[in-house]
Amino acid sequence: MAFVNGFGLNSVKHYSVEVESCATTRQYCSGNNARLYSQKCTIRSSQNADVVSASPLLSDTDLTSSSSNDHLKSSVHATDSSASNHGASRGVALVEYLKSKKIIVDKALEESVKSNMPETDLICEAMSYSLMAGGKRIRPILVLAACELFGGSESSALPSAVAVEMIHTMSLIHDDLPAMDNDDFRRGMPTNHVKYGEDIAILAGDAMLAKSFEYVARNTKDVSPERVLRVIALLAESVGAEGLVGGQVMDLQNEGNPDVTLNQLSWIHHMKTAALLRVSVAAGAIIGGANNDDVERVSEFANKIGLAFQIADDVLDVTQTTEELGKTAGKDEAVNKATYPRLLGLEKSRQEAERLIQEAKECLAPYGGRSETLLALADFIIARKN
Repeated sequence: MAFVNGFGLNSVKHYSVEVESCATTRQYCSGNNARLYSQKCTIRSSQNADVVSASPLLSDTDLTSSSSNDHLKSSVHATDSSASNHGASRGVALVEYLKSKKIIVDKALEESVKSNMPETDLICEAMSYSLMAGGKRIRPILVLAACELFGGSESSALPSAVAVEMIHTMSLIHDDLPAMDNDDFRRGMPTNHVKYGEDIAILAGDAMLAKSFEYVARNTKDVSPERVLRVIALLAESVGAEGLVGGQVMDLQNEGNPDVTLNQLSWIHHMKTAALLRVSVAAGAIIGGANNDDVERVSEFANKIGLAFQIADDVLDVTQTTEELGKTAGKDEAVNKATYPRLLGLEKSRQEAERLIQEAKECLAPYGGRSETLLALADFIIARKN
């Protein structure tokens, strides 16, 4: 596949789709104005691989409970037949891994946005409000796991992990704004603009984005300047015109377009959802000392789990409650948004997510047992409940 600066942005061709005949409508709110448009599209995978149904979705909010542990162990076992003898042990190991890494990441995140002067108290409080509101920390944990895969140290990768979560949180703050998704709840709490107002929410997101680059530059130790600069460049790319912002622009441009192609829709998902997962594993791999081929290989792994992640989100939106999700449930359906379940149905959506996860795992085959953590994280992507 072709890569842009080793980042894997042209991987859409690995997920080819065809436009068919399902009419949908989608409504966006921008301030007080609602804009309605229709799309005609269905997704048909170009591959006819046999797949099994996706695992029951797992909640990460109760990782310490024995029932969650058993659920994770069984889901991992069911979704990875090639490693069936190791399914249970991988499940237990992942639960402990997630718990331990989340503690480390949360501590670093909390320290990263502390105010150093009274004049910055409000903006730092607003940043911390969203940054420390919970969350699975999948992206920063992917950074750490990818670094470990190539023999790098956790301390060297932690600044990049913090930066990725800052960028992710910034995107959530801005996505929730009235001009975008207009959501009132995130992670079970009022969204940033509901708590602090739109003006402070916008600025909190802006400040967090700037802080992410500064944090990597100032705090990454024992890594060559060239590799640090490469990570910073990829972080910027992931959020810019070839990443989150570009995907959002494409989304907005296609409002009211009844002839939007599935290729366009696929690009939106690659740029809005998969971009940060790609940069997470790419940054970790680079910090860990991976060569260019390795970076491309793990980036393709992340690209596929990014698409599976989006499908899982779409499924959760129609199968879980607001309380379970920590955000407004059923909102995609309420505004007739084009989603995988709407186009494929729930069962085929789950199968498509499973297919992508299996293909993602194949990308890591050259690393053998060294990739066990990333393989387990791939299963977790579609086994979660929120």
